[in-house]
Amino acid sequence: MAIAGPSTTELAKIAADLGFHFDNADVVEFRKMMRGALDAYAALDSLPDALPQPRYARLPGTVPAAADNPFCAFARITEIAGAPDGPLAGKRIAVKDCVCVAGIPMMNGSATFEGYVPEIDATVVTRILDAGGTIVGKSANEDYCYSGASHTNARGPVDNPHRAGFTAGGSSSGSGALVGGGIVDMAIGTDQGGSVRIPASCCGVVGMKATFGLVPCTGNLGMEYSLDHIGPLTRTVADNALLLEVIAGPDGFDSRQAGCKIDRYTADLGVGATGLRIGILEEMFGLPQSDARTDAAVRQAIATFSKLGANVEVVSIPLHRYSGAIWMPRAAEGCLATIFHGNGFGFGPGGVYLPSAMQRQSMWRHQSDLLADSVKLGMLVGEYMSRAYGGRYYGRAQNLARLLAASYDEALTRVDILASPTVPFPASRRPAANATREEAVNTAFGMTVNTAAFNVTGHPSMSMPCGWIDGLPVGLMLTGRRFDERLLYRAASALEAELARVGATSKEARRRSLPAEGAEACAA
Repeated sequence: MAIAGPSTTELAKIAADLGFHFDNADVVEFRKMMRGALDAYAALDSLPDALPQPRYARLPGTVPAAADNPFCAFARITEIAGAPDGPLAGKRIAVKDCVCVAGIPMMNGSATFEGYVPEIDATVVTRILDAGGTIVGKSANEDYCYSGASHTNARGPVDNPHRAGFTAGGSSSGSGALVGGGIVDMAIGTDQGGSVRIPASCCGVVGMKATFGLVPCTGNLGMEYSLDHIGPLTRTVADNALLLEVIAGPDGFDSRQAGCKIDRYTADLGVGATGLRIGILEEMFGLPQSDARTDAAVRQAIATFSKLGANVEVVSIPLHRYSGAIWMPRAAEGCLATIFHGNGFGFGPGGVYLPSAMQRQSMWRHQSDLLADSVKLGMLVGEYMSRAYGGRYYGRAQNLARLLAASYDEALTRVDILASPTVPFPASRRPAANATREEAVNTAFGMTVNTAAFNVTGHPSMSMPCGWIDGLPVGLMLTGRRFDERLLYRAASALEAELARVGATSKEARRRSLPAEGAEACAA
């Protein structure tokens, strides 16, 4: 297909936007000189896209009616049967709606993207189906995944499965709610600042953000190349380890996977915690936003490790206090460059690019008023800082990330695992319909204070339930050495068994924790 190229008027505007001072003769001359480059672009249309092809039959599914959509957690329901047998046979699995499933419309939580249909299955989707899993739908997520709470999806908020009107956490809100509410067995989420672990904490399930690069992001509408992670959410530690075994490992496409080391993550389940060294990460407790009850519940769960034969000590990492500041330029400037200026994929890294998604994503420019306020704020911060400081702070943050990673690495020579609250307070009420803009945005951004650090450094980090406050789950976060997920699962399985034995995570414990008004609301 021939590319006509810009008119002289269009080219004059482009030149002015780039700061060139062209007269009419300049415009005409440069327009003529562009022809060879444009013809090279046009030649690409005669070549195949070289995209991976889906292998399992499916129908596009439907958007469920409210009555058929518990917690408003499904973006779409379908049923894609995988191989007749395999380690995931019989498992019902939901896939976050920023992860491509071929032929199934996706919206990435945003009105600006609704209606797009990808042509490929993400690598994790192919691996799930090859392992015998059944994909039963796309789980709702926050607008462009840009919220740690669950009220920014364009079709409406996602509800906490344990208390109506409370947040399910974000941005993998639907994945957390569907697993926590028992609607599916497993779900796929993504995590750039805590978006697997925060919903896991709020919904009382197990969520793993594995080592950076362990799980391929091929077929995911990412946010920022150096922050993106895909991870499993499940009801049990064993299921989480199983699902990670299925989805982990190089796929030959994602350039983030150099040096990737896979393991048998289910191998040490049931081995126990004897001899493990657990470090209580001091800087994650007693924060200005911490709820003392959350701190106490997490400390009590960590103390249980001592009863299981582990050695527990306090660890201090002073640089951790700056981890949010080190994360912020990537979350603002980096995400702006990838999602919006880079049309969802950015430019440069090797891998599978989805041209149809890039072209569709570019249309945000004509409907940007439809974006959630949390997205708008992140864009404004990123654009201002890029224009005013020319990337200075993004570059500084990337450099400081090495120091931050080294500080965790040093601590992890003295202990095996760092333990802390996932979210330092119980799940909050979702903002009311008449909440101020500031209230809604603050709720969206207030959840990542403990989780975002390990997106910066790439260490594996998981959340598991460890108790209840006011009928809402409390999440314990366990973080380890790179590619040492197997050890995290060993520790988590030992603690999970002990907490279940004493009833700390049971339905009865939840019921006892409910305030009177909460019990009435749940009964209703």
